[in-house]
Amino acid sequence: MASGIEFDWDDENRKHLAAHKISSAEFEQVLSNDPIDLAFGLVDGEERYRSVGLTNRGRLLSVAWTIRNGRVRAITAFAASVSDRKAFLERLK
Repeated sequence: MASGIEFDWDDENRKHLAAHKISSAEFEQVLSNDPIDLAFGLVDGEERYRSVGLTNRGRLLSVAWTIRNGRVRAITAFAASVSDRKAFLERLK
């Protein structure tokens, strides 16, 4: 993902990430640190993406996001599952 991207934050998506013990800064770091794209789909007509990548402290996270009004909006994030971790490590080879 290109640097300089704008993110769309509000109380709703920040609280959702916090429930998963993920900060908005960590979410942004994953998308700025060359994540691996795992999935793409349409949900209620909106394009949704799922990526896995590292925070600046080396935490491997799975993140779901969309583009709204030209900005990246967090949908959810969580510690990478075993399958996401495996996909991430395999693509690094």
